Amino acid sequence: MATPTKVSAVEEITNDFKDSTAAVLTEYRGLTVAQLKELRRSLGQDTKYSVVKNTLTGIAAKEAGIDAFDGQLSGPTAIAFIKGDAVAAAKSLTDFAKTNPQLIIKTGIFEGNALDASGVAALAALESREFQLARVAGVLKAPMSMLARSVDALRIKLEEEGGAAAPAAEEAPAAAEEAPAAEAATEE
Repeated sequence: MATPTKVSAVEEITNDFKDSTAAVLTEYRGLTVAQLKELRRSLGQDTKYSVVKNTLTGIAAKEAGIDAFDGQLSGPTAIAFIKGDAVAAAKSLTDFAKTNPQLIIKTGIFEGNALDASGVAALAALESREFQLARVAGVLKAPMSMLARSVDALRIKLEEEGGAAAPAAEEAPAAAEEAPAAEAATEE
């Protein structure tokens, strides 16, 4: 018979799965409390890193419709529930695992797709969302800035031509006024 505590834990894990865009299953055997605290801090506020019970997590994953963790729930298990930028969180996990080999990345899910450990590493190798958005903004900005520079260059050229044409236009009426005076002087 399930105790209310276990039912509540399964419910919480199920909700975490449903609310997350990604989740990464890890084994943390050998990590100290200080190292786990450092890992949680490096993951940021949008990622919840929870130590979980394997049996309850298996039940919660089934309830959430996730089968990526089948056969992976053994040993001391913790899951990173990622609600924000999955690339940044995966990068933090893989960087931490490089410096702390006790952390083993087993598997994960990203937007409903199962990932193995190499898939999580590939996700971490992507550029962050902010960087990708900045790159798109730069690509979109380039044609507009080129158009602005071209229009400005055209404006400067017209001003220069108009400036040169204006003195010539001012000289023409003066020359026209001098011409009748010169004709009158030759008639006398």
